[in-house]
Amino acid sequence: MSTSETARYVRLRVDVVLEIDGPAELAEAAEGRIDDDEFMPEEERVHARAAAREDSAEALAYLVEPFDLIRDVPGIEMVQASWSSEEVEYDPDALEWDLGEEDGAEDDDEEERP
Repeated sequence: MSTSETARYVRLRVDVVLEIDGPAELAEAAEGRIDDDEFMPEEERVHARAAAREDSAEALAYLVEPFDLIRDVPGIEMVQASWSSEEVEYDPDALEWDLGEEDGAEDDDEEERP
C-alpha cells in the first residue's frame, strides 16, 4: 500500500498569545457559552461561570474550539483534540517569544530563495 492510500496522523500545534483588553466582555461571552451548553450539568455550570468571571484564561478556554480551526479543511478527520490557556508574562523582545527560530524561518537580512 502506498503512503497516499494509508491514513496518516499529524499533530498540529498552535501557540497564540492574546492581549486581554476587555476582561469583562470576555467573561460575559464565556458565561453565554456556558449557559448555552445543554450538556453541562448545573453543578459544573455554576463552577464554570465563577471560574470565567475570576480568570480570563479560564474564560478564553470556554470560548475556543479547536474543531473550528479545521472545520472546512478537506480530506481530514479530527481524531483527538485538547487545549488549555494560561496567563503568561509576555516580552516580545525575549528569545523565548521568537517564533521564527522555532519554525526555521530565515533572518530578514538573508536572501530569499526560490
